[in-house]
Amino acid sequence: MAPAADREGYWGPPTSTLEWCEENYAVSYYIAEFWNTVSNLIFILPPIYGAIQTYKDGLEKRYLAAYLCLTAVGLGSWCFHMTLKYEMQLLDELPMIYSCCVFVYCLYECFKYKNTVNYALLFLLITYSVVVSIIMYGTLVSIIVLRSVYIVLWVYPWLRGLGYTSLTVFLMGFFLWNVDNIFCDKLRALREKMPPVVGAVTQFHAWWHILTGLGSYLHILLSLFLEFGLFFLWSHPRTFD
Repeated sequence: MAPAADREGYWGPPTSTLEWCEENYAVSYYIAEFWNTVSNLIFILPPIYGAIQTYKDGLEKRYLAAYLCLTAVGLGSWCFHMTLKYEMQLLDELPMIYSCCVFVYCLYECFKYKNTVNYALLFLLITYSVVVSIIMYGTLVSIIVLRSVYIVLWVYPWLRGLGYTSLTVFLMGFFLWNVDNIFCDKLRALREKMPPVVGAVTQFHAWWHILTGLGSYLHILLSLFLEFGLFFLWSHPRTFD
């Protein structure tokens, strides 16, 4: 049963298997979870810009795919939180699997020569995303984190700042996601005593979107810097003699 603070809205009763702490239709009749919806703009606008720049600069297509996958995550999450329908929940969850697979591919291919394709890794990741889909999302995230830490600690220490920033921002979002889930009742009671604009600051699932979207964007930049750093070493071998 929906909490008492929830209202009826344009999309009808929720059919998703998940509902978050934000009150339904509290801000708009047409958007079930307003703040959880609009916070997905961080997943949509910066990656679109990144994809356009990647295309203009003629960079590797895998980075174009990474930006577009991140955009797909934002669009799927937007549709899910706007409607709270089960079909849209799948549109929210599945792109996260596919985008993580692309991120893993980018990280493992950043040390290869330009315009090469690792078909074995590509096939493995596609098979993984199709077979285990939602269940193993945490495994993919763990691989990304461990691979990133290895690179910034032992391969390219000059990228530690960007790598640690990306990881810290993502972990902050994960922390707030847990706070939102664990203390939902208290947060809702607190928001009832606050002006709407001030209460919006306590929509921690929306902050999860903002911080993980930013962290993912920075992660793609990390992969790009890794590739350009390696390309520079190959192009100027005598610089470091």
